[in-house]
Amino acid sequence: MIDIRPFARLGFFKNEWLEAHHHFSFADYFDPARMGHGALRVWNDDRIRPDTGFPPHGHRDMEIVTFIREGAITHEDGLGNKGRTQAGDVQVMSAGKGIIHAEYNREAEDTLLFQIWIETARRSAEPRWETREFPHAERQGKLLALASGRKGDADALLIHQDAAVLGASLTAGQSLAHGLGSRLAYLVSTRAPITVNGALAQPRDGVAVSGEEAIAIEAMGSTEIVLVDVAG
Repeated sequence: MIDIRPFARLGFFKNEWLEAHHHFSFADYFDPARMGHGALRVWNDDRIRPDTGFPPHGHRDMEIVTFIREGAITHEDGLGNKGRTQAGDVQVMSAGKGIIHAEYNREAEDTLLFQIWIETARRSAEPRWETREFPHAERQGKLLALASGRKGDADALLIHQDAAVLGASLTAGQSLAHGLGSRLAYLVSTRAPITVNGALAQPRDGVAVSGEEAIAIEAMGSTEIVLVDVAG
């Protein structure tokens, strides 16, 4: 089953510094039919204005993965971590037994990002944060594990769950395949339409996949694909 979730129908929040589109129920947006997809609980498509951001706040027992689409984000937390993650790169925060953090756009331009929350399989773990560069060349034409708790993804940022966040860079007409077996997938194209097993999805639409042993993805223009692979 390929379920296309149009961008225009996602949950929406806007104030003077943040524009957020919610693929799943989050904050004041509630849809009982969209509470998650396997262990994937949150996928927010955020635009953060310059010199603004999320002030210090807390999380626990969640794996939080941030994929930067444009601009950059500066992270600060109560563990003393501080770092900048720029477009195309990824940061992971395992909230564990509890962490206070802040995320700021210190750039002169808007920052666009996907914030992805995956339910943890290891409660009350020690909290941690890490960021890493993932050059476009490494994921050109193929899905590369960016954050993962699966065996065999040793080069990915660690999360405590049988799940993976993967990324691929595709040009017009380029395609790739991804095996799922009995697993689930949720994916988004950033800049161009794609087809997933023949179903058309526009940029920033959500594509929820279940009951498909494999998916074939084809790009209709230059784009980035972000895909979450989780147990069913």
